Amino acid sequence: MTSTDTSFAPPAADKRETDEGSIFRPRFSPDGLITAVVTDADDHTVLMVAFMNAEALALTLRTGIAHYWSRSRGQLWKKGETSGNLQRVAEMRTDCDQDVVLVAVHTDGHGAACHTGRKSCFYRRVVSDGDSGARLVFDEGDQPRFDPATVYGGGP
Repeated sequence: MTSTDTSFAPPAADKRETDEGSIFRPRFSPDGLITAVVTDADDHTVLMVAFMNAEALALTLRTGIAHYWSRSRGQLWKKGETSGNLQRVAEMRTDCDQDVVLVAVHTDGHGAACHTGRKSCFYRRVVSDGDSGARLVFDEGDQPRFDPATVYGGGP
């Protein structure tokens, strides 16, 4: 892959090659995306789940800085470019089907991955209320590390 090349090896015809081979063959969804589960490289906290298109995946591999595809904005997204919380890739793995990547990162700046200013986007637990449904309970330890209104101009 060259510095501008975003092509990857095509899916293998033989499932065994996908499962056991040494060639990275990411299987993008029909909309051209692959799921990225992002964890803290040190304590393994799940920070966020995002999506990468071929360009974001290639840029991440080439630069060592996590890039994603923003489905809501319809554009490439260099994580932390605005907030200063860049994600430096320590390790990337793929699952057996090569349709998900696990990205272990060290986060610069405030050490926050969430646009709410928290370390993780997973700062609430879903608790069953029995037959009446469910509610969300905030984790006490994951308070915002920065003020989103100051960083993004208007809050989350």
